[in-house]
Amino acid sequence: MKILHLDSSITGDGSASRAISAAIVERLRGAQPDVDITYRDLVAEPLPHLTLDTFAALDQGEDVQQFLEADIVVIGAGFYNFSIPSQLKSWIDRIAVRGKTFGYGENGPVGLAQGKRVIIALARGNVYSAGSPYAAYEHAETLLRSVFSFVGAEVEVIVAEGIGRGEDARRVAIDGALAQASRLERATIATAA
Repeated sequence: MKILHLDSSITGDGSASRAISAAIVERLRGAQPDVDITYRDLVAEPLPHLTLDTFAALDQGEDVQQFLEADIVVIGAGFYNFSIPSQLKSWIDRIAVRGKTFGYGENGPVGLAQGKRVIIALARGNVYSAGSPYAAYEHAETLLRSVFSFVGAEVEVIVAEGIGRGEDARRVAIDGALAQASRLERATIATAA
């Protein structure tokens, strides 16, 4: 089994999404020790934004190939200004490639990354979940679910929210996300096997 692990939070060692994504990968590794893991820090090694030249050559890019070769993709994502980090958006621009990860059929778009599992560890400073006063401002989870569903992947999102509301709230949110990740383990391994 191959895992592609990406982190995109700009807060480094203090990042909740990085801690959660690392815990997810460790649990997956514990369940299947012979797993092949590729790690990329999109902040330490950012991809440039798209240009017309890079857009024209996306189908030959190493990013889309790496995505397609992975059985499971684990993404740590921060939540900045109501959306995802721009570093993660630059990577997504390189894996949403017509003819590689999606195509068009008689009835519209067709995802070509069927059977791939994408697990997203999303950390939000405030509470943006359904029913909160700020739910309409949440554009990270919705964007990530849309993109990866569009390419045909199975998407699971683990959210730690309210982490900016003080140390106690942060600890409760991260602990809850880690507990959710531990329940995800069996289903993920069963799906990927």
